[in-house]
Amino acid sequence: MSAASSPTKSLKVPFWAQILLGLALGVLLGWVARSQDVSWLVTTLEKIGATFVGLLKLAVAPLVFFAILVSITNLRKVNNAARLASRTLLWFMITSLIAVSIGLVIGLVTNPGAGTGLTPKDGELPKTTGSWIDFLTGIVPTDVITPFTELNVLQIVFMAAVAGIAALQLGEKAQPILTLSESVLELLQKALWWVIRLAPLGTVGLIGNAIATYGWDLIGKYATFTADIYVGCLIVLFVVYPLLLGTVAKANPVQFFKGAWPAIQLAFVSRSSVGTMPLTQKVTERLGVPREYASFAVPFGATTKMDGCAAIYPAIAAIFVAQIFDIQLGVGDYLLIAFVSVVGSAATAGLTGATVMLTLTLSTLGLPMEGVGLLLAIDPILDMIRTATNVAGQALVPVLVSAREGLLDRDAYDRVGGSPVDEPAEPADEPRPVAATA
Repeated sequence: MSAASSPTKSLKVPFWAQILLGLALGVLLGWVARSQDVSWLVTTLEKIGATFVGLLKLAVAPLVFFAILVSITNLRKVNNAARLASRTLLWFMITSLIAVSIGLVIGLVTNPGAGTGLTPKDGELPKTTGSWIDFLTGIVPTDVITPFTELNVLQIVFMAAVAGIAALQLGEKAQPILTLSESVLELLQKALWWVIRLAPLGTVGLIGNAIATYGWDLIGKYATFTADIYVGCLIVLFVVYPLLLGTVAKANPVQFFKGAWPAIQLAFVSRSSVGTMPLTQKVTERLGVPREYASFAVPFGATTKMDGCAAIYPAIAAIFVAQIFDIQLGVGDYLLIAFVSVVGSAATAGLTGATVMLTLTLSTLGLPMEGVGLLLAIDPILDMIRTATNVAGQALVPVLVSAREGLLDRDAYDRVGGSPVDEPAEPADEPRPVAATA
């Protein structure tokens, strides 16, 4: 039996290779659709990509609610839970501050708004905007239905946190609800896992539609700005994160990327931190982070930890918009950008696009909102690397905190390899006991 099955296993294409094949095929089909003006192919690519993203979004609202609720209640199984939660938040802020600083330096050195040929007349007001008033007052929902129908992730997180804390206070009386919530969460993750397996096909549609719709001319027009975003994200990914792993966690960065790469890859394609969350949690656990802690840190990070969308991007974009509108920014403005990036990242909500975070930054600085319209066309291309950076950070911080607290399974970290997408989604082992050091 094993001999008969071995040829099949040897012919199985790894998930990462499937994604790369999807990327290559998407670029080819997109180029053909645009150069030959094949309208039916453009429509097909658009529908395939939109269907894949739609399937991811379909599970977002209930997934976020039950993931946050269960993650908070799981903290009762962890010694020094408050310490772990505070350390996680602290490292979220530290890495965000580093990322926004890199974005500011790149923007100031390269002047991304110069020489583009764009003028203020090219801008337009965005359909949705963000402000501190909206951000603070919008956290609390007016009813329990609207946040789910309108996909207001921030309000869903608020309700889930309240429900989780209440369940902790109730103790054993809340156990039936917790058991049901855990079962629903497993069901959602299983269903989403099937969607994740469709990522190579979704890649063909998303990348192909981007090439067919925008071509290379648009990228050329925003060449400096696009390069700035990609360079900034790549510096954070492959310079800052490895340095933190080597100095803070005393861990081999190569092993981290070997383990986390499937989630980073899926994030690049799907442009959704929340949609990638089940895979991010799985790779984080495979890297040696205890399951009870990972089940808190990853969902928390998927809705609040956005080094790409909420740090690098708004920093460079604010400089870009200021240069287009010929507005001089001072030291105080740059400090405000850093403050918004560190404190307001929850506004990005883990969904595709970072318009809310950008408008929040522009409104804080007093820059024209029309500047958002200048960047909407190029946004899908930028969002891929931004989301990949987000997800890498969401896996990184639990590793850092676990290593610092003596919780990281070093053996699991050192031997991690392969793709978790090629394995059953269900964990095969029992949860490891978790006890934070003093």
